[in-house]
Amino acid sequence: MTAKKLFIKTWGCQMNEYDSRRMADVLKPLGYETTDTADDADMVILNTCHIREKATDKVFSDLGRIRENKEIKAAKGEKMIIAVAGCVAQAEGEFIAKRAPYVDMVFGPQTYHLLPEMMVQAGVQRVVNTDFPIESKFDHMPTPEAKGVTAFLSIQEGCDKFCTFCVVPYTRGAEYSRNLDAIVTEAKKLRDQGVKDITLLGQNVNAWHGDKGETLGDLLFALADVDGIEQLRYMTSHPRDMHDRLFDAHMLPKVMPFLHLPIQSGSDAILKTMNRKHTAAEFMVSIDRLKKMRPDIAFSSDFIVGFPGESDAHFEDTMNLVREVGFASAYSFKYSARPGTPAAAMGGLVRDEIASERLTRLQALLNEQRLQFNRSLIGRRLPILVENPTNRPGQLYGRTPYNQGIHVTAPARAAGHIIDVNITDANMNSLTGDIVMLEAAE
Repeated sequence: MTAKKLFIKTWGCQMNEYDSRRMADVLKPLGYETTDTADDADMVILNTCHIREKATDKVFSDLGRIRENKEIKAAKGEKMIIAVAGCVAQAEGEFIAKRAPYVDMVFGPQTYHLLPEMMVQAGVQRVVNTDFPIESKFDHMPTPEAKGVTAFLSIQEGCDKFCTFCVVPYTRGAEYSRNLDAIVTEAKKLRDQGVKDITLLGQNVNAWHGDKGETLGDLLFALADVDGIEQLRYMTSHPRDMHDRLFDAHMLPKVMPFLHLPIQSGSDAILKTMNRKHTAAEFMVSIDRLKKMRPDIAFSSDFIVGFPGESDAHFEDTMNLVREVGFASAYSFKYSARPGTPAAAMGGLVRDEIASERLTRLQALLNEQRLQFNRSLIGRRLPILVENPTNRPGQLYGRTPYNQGIHVTAPARAAGHIIDVNITDANMNSLTGDIVMLEAAE
């Protein structure tokens, strides 16, 4: 059977990246192999994200170009299936179907395990599936195929927090946690395929809980006992779900000294309007506790500026919190209203030019901290998981314990191993280093 070409374009978070890989796994038994271009693909999936501004417009912009490819194939007597998946599909499925009749399939993020059935239906009529099935999609997915020494492992999905700015509870549904044994089994299967570094994923990953009341901390302890899995990470967390067992898990050598803990604002007034249900002081308690327990830890976070009602004083609270923590990296955005969320109906809108000026100031501070942190690593020796060679002879690419990219001067046989590296240089986006020893790779 001649392989059919599958092109998937992914927007948004690591969860979407994970979902795209799993969709490819589901479609592989149907004869589909992934390709890097949509031009001559037999199936194109746009895996969408609804978090950022004008998300729907970006989808329709891409669909217009893909439609041309579909028409070219049709003129040759060939077929292209166009599908829109993910959170935009979940939120605006009927609108997409009406505005783009050439789209064959529209389906939400809880239905990927039903792809084979939907493919059969698409041969007869258009498919629009934005239901929340009773059964978990994870129970029906095939064993994941690893693509290297690192892998994502989704353990939790959905959100019950209902932050006033966020669409996730409406597009991903209620919080759902996978069974601990199923997660450990999947981790072992990834290990058997050569994976050494696993990042646990969830919309609120530290809200994960097992059937017997286990917490994320318990899960990390269980995964740390899996031989061959050498590094563990997790994201994205919520400050409300930090707990004692999770703090204890950060003392495990396999848990990397890095935590992404979004706060969104340093102002208690804005946090209340956002319905975050924690204060800046409570956030700092977690930060300070982890710094004392593990002095080598570094932090990342998310920030929204220009939220309705944000004053100059509120914004300065955010700047002061950033100065107090000192972040190794961060994501920051201007507030943009998402239709259907409570914040979209709020008054006190911040003028765009003011929000833009605040974002510029915040990003300048965050970039300064990021560069300062990167440069602080020069002269240190770090264990680096080397992933693959680069285009330069004698140079390989890897990741630090702090999730930074790093270019390492080392022989090709070091790929796939954790090696000690002396950090020799650093810029805003990556580090450079030289190998110290190669016993582990020989």
